[in-house]
Amino acid sequence: MGVVLVTGASRSLGAAMAKALGAAGWSVAVNYAHDDAGAAAVVDAIQAAGGKAAAFKFDVTDKASVRHGIHEIEGKLGPLDVIVNNATGPQPFIAIEAQSWDDHLDQLRFFVKAPLLILQEVLPAWKARRSGKVINIGSEVVDMGNPEFAHYVGAKAAMVGLTRSFATELGPFGITVNLVAPGFIPVARHADVTEDEREAYRRLVPLGYQGKPEDLAGTIVFLASPAADFITGQTIAVNGGRTLA
Repeated sequence: MGVVLVTGASRSLGAAMAKALGAAGWSVAVNYAHDDAGAAAVVDAIQAAGGKAAAFKFDVTDKASVRHGIHEIEGKLGPLDVIVNNATGPQPFIAIEAQSWDDHLDQLRFFVKAPLLILQEVLPAWKARRSGKVINIGSEVVDMGNPEFAHYVGAKAAMVGLTRSFATELGPFGITVNLVAPGFIPVARHADVTEDEREAYRRLVPLGYQGKPEDLAGTIVFLASPAADFITGQTIAVNGGRTLA
């Protein structure tokens, strides 16, 4: 299939995406920032299933680090064909009165700066060969407007605009850019969410249940595949219909 980079792929949703892409025949660059053991486990799982993968530790929000990381990926796996921008940092709830500009910048670094830096590293080659795919991982919060979350919601909304502008500019070069907006899919970092809170969310989901990481991963595999070559600039919700309105 080619080479795909999944950022923030050492655990949770990123790990599920990386494993699904490996199973689909992609050579997977598993990016991570801190969790050596987690990244190694994801690589081992992909390889154990017959796929090809390697781990690459670099900061997606730092230009020099991104440049070095992409160079390592290309040297070990080959030129990148697909970028999945999944990496994120802490996501604290903060009342408006307590939010600082730095709180907003912390989110923008992952959802605007990182996708820009990574794309800039591969764009000359992609334009020359007239192919390449970017898949951004957004969130349903852009439609829901969660309280005490404006710093995160605003950055995810910016990612939607980024996706649409990139898609328009890069379409003539055969490059597609799309965004997948998952709902509340429970992973390890949601361990402190109570069952009452989960049930309150489920009551607002037309399908009546919360998704699994594999539900999101399946959409990523589709968008990375040739079957999605004529799709660009789109936001695809994977949330059981939570944002139908």
